[in-house]
Amino acid sequence: MAAGTSLPVHPSVTAPRPARTQVPQPRTADPATLATLPDEIPPWPGATITAGGVSLHVRATPGTGAACAPDASEAVYVHGLAGSATNWTDLAGLLASRAAGLSVDLPGFGLSEPTAARDYTPDGMADALLCWLAGRREQRARAGERHDGRFHLVGNSLGGLIAMTVAARRPELVRSLTLVSPAMPDLRPDPRRLSDPRMALAMVPVLGRGARRALAVEPVRDRAERIVRICFADPQRGSERRLDELIAEHEHRATLPWAAEATDGATRGLLATWAGRSAWQRASKVRVPSLVLWGGADRIVSPRLARRTAAALPDARMLVLPRTGHVAQIEAPERVALAVAGLWDET
Repeated sequence: MAAGTSLPVHPSVTAPRPARTQVPQPRTADPATLATLPDEIPPWPGATITAGGVSLHVRATPGTGAACAPDASEAVYVHGLAGSATNWTDLAGLLASRAAGLSVDLPGFGLSEPTAARDYTPDGMADALLCWLAGRREQRARAGERHDGRFHLVGNSLGGLIAMTVAARRPELVRSLTLVSPAMPDLRPDPRRLSDPRMALAMVPVLGRGARRALAVEPVRDRAERIVRICFADPQRGSERRLDELIAEHEHRATLPWAAEATDGATRGLLATWAGRSAWQRASKVRVPSLVLWGGADRIVSPRLARRTAAALPDARMLVLPRTGHVAQIEAPERVALAVAGLWDET
């Protein structure tokens, strides 16, 4: 089993600031400064890395040029509820000219085992991630690397909420924060937001047993194709190779004893967070340069929340990408990379 968290978590004591009324657009980088990638590259190689008492499976993207320097900051990519570290293959590769990338599988997802606490709530996974980041910083310091101990955090959906929580609680670990369609509170009762309407019934403690059984025996390819249809504005942008990778991941995940527990725990934890105001409160406590990116055709979390999210962050830029869905880093990686690189160049 993966180790449990070992460092205390101290919420920020900084008082929230009022939300801004004006949010600037980001400065975008020169396309020529992005790394060049071959078509449909395979996922970056991965391994389990233990740091700060937490073990996470991590896919590492090597930096190029100045990003290889011992004092260079690393980028840490955090996936969403139905995702894994492979969601960042293209974006991490394009940004390798700026920073080496570490795409993590959250505890209980991808190839990471649960922590000893088995806490899949956004706060629980943020605790695990910030402990891992603090441990990673210590590892680099012991290796004699001269760096400022901060990371570029990039998160999508649930991973965005987790990354934002880390930035609010431990700003000394974060150099910049990028949120791609973060899972901010959106309680619209619209079944079209779900890849399968049965998922809503499946969350009901007793009545949902039949729905859970039906979902469990559904062919993996059918489930993966439904996820692509709901996450992408244009499913044709998703290559057959990426779909095959998603199917392979889902097939492997179905063999893991903690898979259903992690998914149910993360979903319930997210809904509980949405029921209060804590997500907006923690956004107001972030003190690092931030970028809010949203797909204008996002069906899962409304793009109408983009401006409110960016305004809640004290130092944020905002960009809404037209004709793009919930996973812009997969559907439009070049456009996302240009905006993220522009933020990094300013920090």
